[in-house]
Amino acid sequence: MSEWPNCPKCNSEYTYEDGSLFVCPECAHEWTTNAPTETAEEENVVRDSNGNLLADGDSVSVIKDLKVKGSSSVLKMGTKVKNIRLVEGDHDIDCKIDGFGAMKLKSEFVKKI
Repeated sequence: MSEWPNCPKCNSEYTYEDGSLFVCPECAHEWTTNAPTETAEEENVVRDSNGNLLADGDSVSVIKDLKVKGSSSVLKMGTKVKNIRLVEGDHDIDCKIDGFGAMKLKSEFVKKI
């Protein structure tokens, strides 16, 4: 239909050029032709509070006291968590903590050991 590329996010063919940018009218994504397209690996990068890359099986430490939803207990600062598993979603770390059990944590509240 057109000489412009399909949208890299939603693959729509109805893109148009606006100055030096391409724009998708369906998802409102804007990009340039010289910008690298995102891959699935780049989207799933998880970093701790200090910016270190996290991977499955890493050990982390909690950097502040965290209230445990649905319980009256608190996860204390300095609690060590071993063998984490990275998952997609708002809470991107899935783990088991001694004394608490299975739990999901946000990566912004941990640091890599």
